[in-house]
Amino acid sequence: MAPLRDIYDRLLTAFGPQKWWPGDTPFEIMVGAILVQNTAWKNVEKAIRNLADAGLLDPHALAPLDAEELQEPIRPAGYYRLKAKRLLHLVRFVADRYDGDLDAMFSVSLGVLREELLALNGIGPETADSILLYAGGLPTFVVDTYTHRVLARHGWIGYEAGYYEIKDLFESGLEEDASLYNEFHALLVRVGHLHCRKTPKCGECPLAELLPEGGICQPDF
Repeated sequence: MAPLRDIYDRLLTAFGPQKWWPGDTPFEIMVGAILVQNTAWKNVEKAIRNLADAGLLDPHALAPLDAEELQEPIRPAGYYRLKAKRLLHLVRFVADRYDGDLDAMFSVSLGVLREELLALNGIGPETADSILLYAGGLPTFVVDTYTHRVLARHGWIGYEAGYYEIKDLFESGLEEDASLYNEFHALLVRVGHLHCRKTPKCGECPLAELLPEGGICQPDF
């Protein structure tokens, strides 16, 4: 496998800093991490705008709501009935466990807080790590479909590799640095979106030179 730093440098040179979520509040990022499940970010932006317009981008404002009251403002994000329940699980956890204080929440040890998040209905490893990294600034690498696909097509992992195998590959191969994890993940999403789609577009891809002899692995991944 090519060194992770080489992969990172190629992507950064090609695309520049992605600056994910630079101006959003930690709570808005947490809400977005729930709403983005199985939908495009542009739909999430509409839902978050609805919540902001209604004065609901605050854990104490959201926590008392019924799921039915939350469905309409988040409708643009899709699966709004399910996501309303999941969002309220998260919001009430923050309100009840940490009195809505995100600074206190993110001061808890990474391992403990990660397990607390994973215990909530509707929060899996990717969502938990997104909250910890992007909202909390904590050093945990986020793995998504794009990351899996890019690595598998270059033959760096097996098609069947699981979330934690891929996560460990990055965390053991890079220094523990939340800013680096943030940027690397964002760059992998960018190259996945532009080039490593279900039907790959390898021309002009900054990682094309790193493909194995004979071309991409798992082209239909």
